Parts: sequence; C-alpha cells; structure tokens
Amino acid sequence: MSTKAREPGTDDVLEQVHGLMHLVRARQFRALRESGQELTHMESRVLGFFGRNPGGTLSELVAHSGRDKGQLARLVAGLRERGLLEARVDEADRRNQRLHLTGAGSEAHQALRRQARKLSTVAVKGLSDAEKAQLQSLLARLRANLDEEQP
Repeated sequence: MSTKAREPGTDDVLEQVHGLMHLVRARQFRALRESGQELTHMESRVLGFFGRNPGGTLSELVAHSGRDKGQLARLVAGLRERGLLEARVDEADRRNQRLHLTGAGSEAHQALRRQARKLSTVAVKGLSDAEKAQLQSLLARLRANLDEEQP
C-alpha cells in the first residue's frame, strides 16, 4: 500500500471544476428545453463550432475537437435533418461541403450563448474585478499544466 504524500486539495480541484461544469450544462439545457430546443451537449458544441467558424468543414471540426470522425458525421447529419445546419458545396473544391448554421441553428446557438453569459454573470456575482482576474489566471495555469503533460 502506497503512503505517498499528496498535495493538499489536489483531489478536489478537478472534481469541483467538473461539478461546476455539470451544473452549468444542466442549467443551459434546461433553458433550451423550456424554449422548445432539445440539444445534447455534443450537438451544442457542434453548433458552437460552426457558429464561430461559418463555412467550416467536418474535417476541421474533427481536428478541432479531437473526436471520432464517424461520431461527428452522425451528429452533423442529425443536425442537418433537424434543420439546424446546412451544407453548401465548396466552390474552390467541389468535393468539400461547407457547413453553416441555418436560421434555427443560429437561434439555438444564440440562446446557448445568452444562457452562458447569464450563468457566467451569476457565477461570479460578488467577486471583485481582481478576484475574477485571479480566477481566470488560476484556471489558465491549470490548463497550461495539463497541456504540458500531453504526450
């Protein structure tokens, strides 16, 4: 049995971050359901990608997300069937399809963004500007530490 000493609080930090993000997602999707939109977490991420990258391709989404191409192709197909994404032929290379949010897709994406801004405002309520900056800095350090550990 290992008696290796651990740094104080190392076990809870990622659990707290995970719990916080779970709560945020639950509130985001509750608001979407109440507005009549039913989206999974991954569907919202796909809409977000094409909202930020209009005319992007499936290959670009795969490279950005690191997810399985087949899984993402099925998600994109489902979003197209539901009228949230549309594909347009790439004029420069007709073998490629460029993906764009439809009007309904844009509305869903904007609803997610509004809800995220609202939740962010609630989450940092009572924090000073200095505390918000410190929190952002600490989270950036966590990310950098994890990025350093990538093989």
